[in-house]
Amino acid sequence: MFTRIFLVACIFFLLCSEISAKAIEDSSGKTVQLPDSVDHVICSGSGCLRLLTYLQAQDKIVGVDSIETRKRKLDARPYALANPQFKKMPVFGEFRGYDNPERILTLAPQPQVIFKTYSSQMGYDPVELQQKTGIPVVVLNYGNFTHLRPELYKSLRIMGTVLGKENRSEQVISFFEETTTDLDKRTVNVPVDQRPTVYLGGVAFKGPHGFQSTEPAYPPFKFVHARNLAYDKAMSKKELSNSNIAKEKIVAWDPEYLFLDLSTLLLGDKAGGLYELKTDPAYLSLSSVKENRVFGLLPYNLYTKNYGSILANAYYIGKLLYPERFSDVDPDKKADEIYQFLVGKPVFSTMNGLFNNLVFKKVPLK
Repeated sequence: MFTRIFLVACIFFLLCSEISAKAIEDSSGKTVQLPDSVDHVICSGSGCLRLLTYLQAQDKIVGVDSIETRKRKLDARPYALANPQFKKMPVFGEFRGYDNPERILTLAPQPQVIFKTYSSQMGYDPVELQQKTGIPVVVLNYGNFTHLRPELYKSLRIMGTVLGKENRSEQVISFFEETTTDLDKRTVNVPVDQRPTVYLGGVAFKGPHGFQSTEPAYPPFKFVHARNLAYDKAMSKKELSNSNIAKEKIVAWDPEYLFLDLSTLLLGDKAGGLYELKTDPAYLSLSSVKENRVFGLLPYNLYTKNYGSILANAYYIGKLLYPERFSDVDPDKKADEIYQFLVGKPVFSTMNGLFNNLVFKKVPLK
């Protein structure tokens, strides 16, 4: 009789345990079993810790990847600038998702969940990582502000559910929607023939690049309805992702406004987009260079897309191209409003100082 009661009690306990545990479907379509309460996590892969910071869950981090502890003269990651404590945390693996399972198992306290971005493109396989560590791995699609915006929002909601930050994830999504809607409303009715032609050079992609590197689907240009010639002239879907545009094409296009992604300064004083604009005869022939219409922007990509900086850049570009439609906007202050909401601190002046105070300014070419 006692044995039977004991067995029934064990079965009941197991059933209750199953009920109390959470299960979630991650961005890869895999169902992941989770503890009922998650207090300790790590973030693996480009941008993963940025999303967690947006959800105000920094206190749950027990380790970081190698990029967070590096000493860099120029760092355009607002989430990292707002959280200097990341630099002193234990390192569990290399950046871009190249994790070290043995190091993960030495973390104290142990992470209960590993979040992972870009897992199908680079880094440690998430299934193998879960098998080797015994820790649930939740795959996230980092998304973007264009065709993958639904994936970005899905990832924020997944992360919010795991962390018990559901309300905050909805606040962040609403913030993105309200901000991009505001930009659209200000500029959508600008007649097509009054929309200036523009080009952005120096965009980083897995490291800094020169002026030919651009983003044809650059969201700030779309948000304020500027004519991005790299997008207008793209002939294939492949050309809509990060692209190197032939110098001859840029000269032939002769855009009315040139923008410089200041991540190109990472290449040093004798290389990169700024140096090229100052010294290359082809670029010196551009009317926007001759007439000093080259403007500095916050880096679009550094450890993947900087969503806050994308929005801040859009307001500056809108103010520059259509000043009467953005008369109520101070771009510097707007940037800090965005950073304050997303990462918890107004870090614009710090970033501007790192990039020689060229952000949201005419770039001196002489």
